[in-house]
Amino acid sequence: MKRIAVYCASSSKIDKRYFRDAEELAVQLVEFGAEIVYGGGAVGLMGKLADTVLERGGRITGVIPRFMKEREWARSGLTDLIVAGTMHERKQIMLENTDGLIAMPGGTGTLEELLEAITLKRLGLYTKPVIILNTNNFYNPLKEMLDKCIEENFMNNKHRDMWRFVNTPMEIVDALREMPMWDQNAIDFAVVN
Repeated sequence: MKRIAVYCASSSKIDKRYFRDAEELAVQLVEFGAEIVYGGGAVGLMGKLADTVLERGGRITGVIPRFMKEREWARSGLTDLIVAGTMHERKQIMLENTDGLIAMPGGTGTLEELLEAITLKRLGLYTKPVIILNTNNFYNPLKEMLDKCIEENFMNNKHRDMWRFVNTPMEIVDALREMPMWDQNAIDFAVVN
């Protein structure tokens, strides 16, 4: 696993524990030898992730829509910066050629990206590990909702293997390695009959 997408927030007003986990996640991924692909921002968890990766000598590629770059939201000095035309293109680029993805706590953008990735995985269109970093139990309501989707037969019990919740960044690398294999045949059981 050499290229990992990380979804994270741009808010600077969040609790410090989220920043500590962004920093520790960056350290873990750099030590693992992974290149990080993220949203390209300079502030919030995005900024902390990028700053730490670069300070540690790691590689990080930002993917930012043109309108955000024009607002000067992009972090300078990244290993690479890809400017996408739209938010949709940004999400597509972030998943292309990655070996897994990690979702840190975030707002609607992070949630939307994560749920789209899970949907693509359900259809066999994205087959890589999806790790959800549950700092401060942030994602407990999402975990409950996904469980409810399965319990109420909106999803198949096999779909539980599409994601893994972890509570600390130190669990990330093992979770990436240990995720069950997933392949394009997932579309065969995407519909619950």
